[in-house]
Amino acid sequence: MATLNYNHLRYFWAVAHEGNLTRTAERLNVSQSALSTQIQKLEAQVGHALFARRGKQLHLTEAGRIALDHADAIFATGSELMATLTGSSAPARQVIRVGALSTLSRNFQVAFLKPLLSRQDVEVVLRSAGLGELIAALEALRLDVILINQPPARDAATPWITHRLAEQPVSLVGTPHRTEPHDGDLARLIDANPLILPPLESSVRTGFDALVDRLGLRPKIAAEVDDMAMMRLLAREDMGLAVVPPIVVEGELASGRLIEATRLPALGETFYAVTQARRFPNPLVAELLRAVGDDPVLPAAQAGADGDGAATEPG
Repeated sequence: MATLNYNHLRYFWAVAHEGNLTRTAERLNVSQSALSTQIQKLEAQVGHALFARRGKQLHLTEAGRIALDHADAIFATGSELMATLTGSSAPARQVIRVGALSTLSRNFQVAFLKPLLSRQDVEVVLRSAGLGELIAALEALRLDVILINQPPARDAATPWITHRLAEQPVSLVGTPHRTEPHDGDLARLIDANPLILPPLESSVRTGFDALVDRLGLRPKIAAEVDDMAMMRLLAREDMGLAVVPPIVVEGELASGRLIEATRLPALGETFYAVTQARRFPNPLVAELLRAVGDDPVLPAAQAGADGDGAATEPG
């Protein structure tokens, strides 16, 4: 097996972080052609293109992203060697980049990532955004996996792999004085209280609207909210009953500040992890997905006891 040329790797590493061949050549005080040649030699040695040129810009290929992760670790290890000799060493860390819908329950995210969060050798980079931005980042290899609550559209040209992680029931949740007088009677609860609902485009809202139509109910809407954290806070402020998975209000259910008045029949929210078909997948993603297979993330049977995390303020 040929020995890796670390000079070539360092040149690649510098360009990958700078994102520009000319600026990197100037900073390293070498000619642009010499720098380009060194990278080409590395590509020939590993057998893969590491950069793709789009117009005047260089973008990492999938192999380039993998090479950069390893180069980061290699040169971090070199720095650690020097730090060890001066008594200030730190262990090398693997990196996993995770994207999540900005409205997704924080509790669910933490539960999914829990197998890695306590590991000293793993750095979890977590980004929140809308679905379109997450898909674009996954496609550009800036994210290894994204967490969402509805499967993305797919055709033969989209290499997404959608992994179903868990399904949560959906309930009417509110303060004790709103919920207790009606003893779980769905029709009376809806008739007597304004409701805090998710937006029209959500799958939970679609199911809820169909349910109340079948039952001949006409709910009074206090608020339509696309953020689970805000739904939780509005329910706490007694603006009405929230239509949410109980996972969203864990702390309040545990303390008795909010009550799960009743489950909504045949209504649930499903959570997914989406990955891209890759020749060099991040092994930490497979580890997380295996953990879900061994111990499903927040299964429906636990939903009433699991809870919030969808807000940044303490419970």
